[in-house]
Amino acid sequence: MTEHKPESDVAALSYEEAREQLIAVVGRLEAGGASLEESLALWERGEALAARCEEWLEGARKRLAAARDQPM
Repeated sequence: MTEHKPESDVAALSYEEAREQLIAVVGRLEAGGASLEESLALWERGEALAARCEEWLEGARKRLAAARDQPM
C-alpha cells in the first residue's frame, strides 16, 4: 500500500472518489493481515475519507434545502 497522510489528498476528492477509497480501506481492514502500524494508517485514512464524504453530503443537503426555499 502506498503511504498516505490521512488528509494529504482527501480535500481534492469528489464524493465518488472518496467513497470508493473508503470502501477499499474498509475492505483492507476487514481482510486483516495488516501490521498494527498499517492498520492505524488505514484507520486514519478511513476517518479522513469518511469526513470528506460527510462534507459532500452536508453540502448537498444545504443545496437541496436552499432550492426548496426558492420560489419557482
